[in-house]
Amino acid sequence: MGYKLIASDLDETLIGHDRKINQRNLDAIRKFTEQGGKFVPTTGRGFVSIQEDTLETLGLRGLEDQYTISYNGGMINENDGKLFKLTPLPFDLAQELFKRGLTYPVGIHVYTPDTVYVMNMTDEMMEVVEGRLRVTVSEEKSLDFLRGQQIVKILYDNPDFAYLKRIRQDFEDVEDRLEISYSSNRYLEFNPKGVDKGTGLKLLCEKLGIDIKDTIAIGDNFNDLAMIKAAGLGAGVANVDPDVAKDCDYVAESDCDQGGVAEIIEKFALK
Repeated sequence: MGYKLIASDLDETLIGHDRKINQRNLDAIRKFTEQGGKFVPTTGRGFVSIQEDTLETLGLRGLEDQYTISYNGGMINENDGKLFKLTPLPFDLAQELFKRGLTYPVGIHVYTPDTVYVMNMTDEMMEVVEGRLRVTVSEEKSLDFLRGQQIVKILYDNPDFAYLKRIRQDFEDVEDRLEISYSSNRYLEFNPKGVDKGTGLKLLCEKLGIDIKDTIAIGDNFNDLAMIKAAGLGAGVANVDPDVAKDCDYVAESDCDQGGVAEIIEKFALK
């Protein structure tokens, strides 16, 4: 089978713990795109935040007919900036999530299409975030200041992953309106119902006329699970969460620091 599109998560999948993309990954991606394939960064972060550190490095920045799926599928852009799809949270639901977040010992990230507002952040949380995102620190106790704007995603930040899993149970009353997932073993993420990386991949394939069977999805964590299940080949890097690995067709021997994405491309996608 000739795979035509590869959707890859970024942090802890394509990007290593040193926040860089392994040269082996860059070489494999270049070979895949040179033979006509599309490489689609697929991330929980925003399109604006990956311009310099990722799209530029991959040689995909500013290009027409190349795409990025961001905000866990909440936003799909052509890499020249043209918007294809945006699915915001209803404002009342975003406000509810924000106010509940203030009752927990968590940092809160509120994502609009071009800005990340952060509240209740510890020094440790800020140190992690500053390597990945440009953020605007806010002390607001309500999202009224964003009323009328589009809020794409809300996220809770706490390095105690077991704690996040415990408080996840507190959202059963609203989960019929939300897609709730985890990433980086420290984030609890909230998107509108029906919005995930798998749906984003399907929408992009429909736009491009690519059969979903001709795609590979690569990830490491729970917010990647929907696209791993949706793709023709669902794969994990070696550091994939064991509960996500169960649904992978293939798990690489190499992790995010060793070129796990390249291993998968070399094995399955290069002619």
